Amino acid sequence: MSARPDLSTLSAALAPGMVVTDPDILSAYRYDRANDPDAGTPLALVRPLTTEDVQTAVRWCAEHRVPIITRGAGTSLSGGSTAVDGAVTISTEKMRNLTIDTGTRTAVSQPGMLNAEVKAAAAEHGLWYPPDPSSFEICSIGGNVATNAGGLCCVKYGVTTDYVLGLQVVLADGRAVRLGGKQLKDSAGLPLTKLFVGSEGLLGIVTEVTLRLIPQQASACTVVGSFPSVRAASEAVLAVTSQIRPAMLEFMDSASINAVEDMLKMGLDREAGAMLVAQSDAPGPAGAAEVELIEAAFSSCGAAEVFSTSDAAESEAFTHARRAAIPAVERMGSLLLEDVGVPLPALPDLIDGVEAIAADNRVVIAVIAHAGDGNTHPLIVHDPNDADETARANAAFGQIMALAISLGGTITGEHGVGRLKKGYLRDQVGDDVMELTALLKSALDPDGLLNPGVLL
Repeated sequence: MSARPDLSTLSAALAPGMVVTDPDILSAYRYDRANDPDAGTPLALVRPLTTEDVQTAVRWCAEHRVPIITRGAGTSLSGGSTAVDGAVTISTEKMRNLTIDTGTRTAVSQPGMLNAEVKAAAAEHGLWYPPDPSSFEICSIGGNVATNAGGLCCVKYGVTTDYVLGLQVVLADGRAVRLGGKQLKDSAGLPLTKLFVGSEGLLGIVTEVTLRLIPQQASACTVVGSFPSVRAASEAVLAVTSQIRPAMLEFMDSASINAVEDMLKMGLDREAGAMLVAQSDAPGPAGAAEVELIEAAFSSCGAAEVFSTSDAAESEAFTHARRAAIPAVERMGSLLLEDVGVPLPALPDLIDGVEAIAADNRVVIAVIAHAGDGNTHPLIVHDPNDADETARANAAFGQIMALAISLGGTITGEHGVGRLKKGYLRDQVGDDVMELTALLKSALDPDGLLNPGVLL
């Protein structure tokens, strides 16, 4: 841009107060949960209410060649909604309409609804929306779609894309298109709905989502195992998943166990090398058989203690402990948050490898994982005011991604590439896929205005 565009024309085209230029407010929209130190400052903030509002803002940006950063609840862990100098940030936080259709078992949601709110609304009708990131209480549906979010239940129930039936998307030129709908089967044309799920705002701005709902989850039984080492716990994961698909199978290492115990004081075993939290929600005898199998697998892999409960409050306490791991570890220092995944047989090697990387770089790395599907979250702790430690932490960050790729895995299972991991994407997918990705981006956003700096 050669000159600052006249924002008064944008303000005039939208409702009063929808365009914000107050520096104090703009500063609150510079960072997302990733706390990217290179975050810029928005030219302006737009908080639309409708698809038409988004179209108006996008058309203004297209006319003036102003980049656009799309932001949901700001919980991105990969820097996907970090502000860029001179760009307009479009926040979908006020787009909060939601309807539940029991006839089709669908929810039609604007992107600003929180994951937890969609769950609660579905539950009122005896229905369930399964994808459940650890941040489900504060993350938005729009952000979940942008990153194809997963969560604790995805080992059995799948991730966001498995529940997106339809979208309304505003393209880079301001057109709004509808993709898919409430029908469960649709083979008309290219599967464009799936193209936009996980596209991290590079191809368009999602303004409405049609979500598939399922009957409410049965009451779950929880099995907790304490292990002498991370290797023993990771081998127990394989022992379980080679026989059944549990409703949940979560991993915490010693560092994360102790961080959570420091914060919650719930009596976790501080001496354990690792802990697994598994659940079965199979009804009747099938559920009892699954619990027995999980207990046996834990014991055969060396668990020092195996505990099971069907009490809802006790089960929720252990689930909450796992969800609390990131904020608990964050109390130890600033975090570089990994999101690497591997095929399940490679999980023990990945966890062992992360342990070795931590030792080699002399940094603390707490590991939590959606272990049942091989998606791990190594949390690298560092002091940003210590240049040497920060350099070692960043070295470990890259080495962990290289390790995952070498094991046939991915640099991101559910958080997205964002800005923080884009330098490693080519190593995973190769030159041809990067070229294809750039071609798709160019076709839908020829001026490169949508989420510049993300992924490509």
